[in-house]
Amino acid sequence: MGVALMRLDANDMTFRVKGCAVIDGVSCHVAPGELVGLIGPNGAGKSTLLKSIVGLLPHAEGTVLLDGRPIAVLSDRERARTLAYLPQERHVEWGLDGRSVVMLGRYPHRRGFGGPSRACRQAVEDALAEVGAGGLADRPFSVMSGGERARILLARALCLGAPLLLADEPITALDPYHQIQVMTLLKRAAARGMGVLVVMHDLTLASRFMDRLILMDGGCVVAEGPPHAVLTPANMTSVYRVSTVFAGDEGHRAIVPWDPLPQFAPPPDESWDGP
Repeated sequence: MGVALMRLDANDMTFRVKGCAVIDGVSCHVAPGELVGLIGPNGAGKSTLLKSIVGLLPHAEGTVLLDGRPIAVLSDRERARTLAYLPQERHVEWGLDGRSVVMLGRYPHRRGFGGPSRACRQAVEDALAEVGAGGLADRPFSVMSGGERARILLARALCLGAPLLLADEPITALDPYHQIQVMTLLKRAAARGMGVLVVMHDLTLASRFMDRLILMDGGCVVAEGPPHAVLTPANMTSVYRVSTVFAGDEGHRAIVPWDPLPQFAPPPDESWDGP
C-alpha cells in the first residue's frame, strides 16, 4: 500500500534542562523515500531530538516543517495522521492483546465512538503480517518478551499509514534474525515513499541499510552524509572513543567497536582510600 509523500525539516532544534542544552541548534531533514539513521553515543541527544520533533517536549525551541508547513498549525488529529512515532519505551498500561495494541495506531483515523472500520481492521492485520507478528495477535501484551513487544509496537506505528515515521531504537532487544527483518521492513517502507528517521546503535546495520547517517555528539551534529563518509576511523575515535575493526568493502562492511581508547578513560578516583 502506498503512502502520501511528505518532507520533514527540523531546523535549529534546541532543548535545555536547567540551562544546559541537551540538543543545541540541531537541524535535520528527511525526504520522501529516504531512510535516515540517527547515530551517536549514549547522551548525544538523539532521543531528545525525536521527542522535540514530534512535540513531546513542549519547551523545545526550533521549527518543524512538513512540506514547508509548520507542524504547529496542524490539529492534533492531522499531526497524528502525518507523523508516526515509535518510542524507545515499550510499556502498555492496559491489559490488551497484540491485535488491540496495534489497533491503537489507527485511532487518528477513527470517528466518534463506533467500532473500527473494515479499513482499520485490514490495516492492523497487514501490519501484523508485515512484521511477522501474526502469531502474537491474540497473546496478552503483558506476557510478551521484549523482542515480541518491539515488533507489536512497530506494527502499531506502521498501521497508521503515515508518510513519516520516527523510530527510537526499534531493533533493541531483537535477535539478529528479527533485527535484519525490521531493517528490511523499514527499507521497504522507504521504497514505498515513506520518510523514515531511525535512532540506532548497531553501526554495521546502519552502514548496510541507511541512505544517510546523522552522527550526533554532545547535543550537536558532528557529521552527516552517506554511511561510508560518516563511519570513519576518525569519527569512531573522536565520537565513540573506541578502536574499531573495519571488515569488507563499502557495500558489505562490518564495523566492530573493539576497545575503549585509554586517552579517553576517566581519571582514577583518588578520594577513596579503601577500608
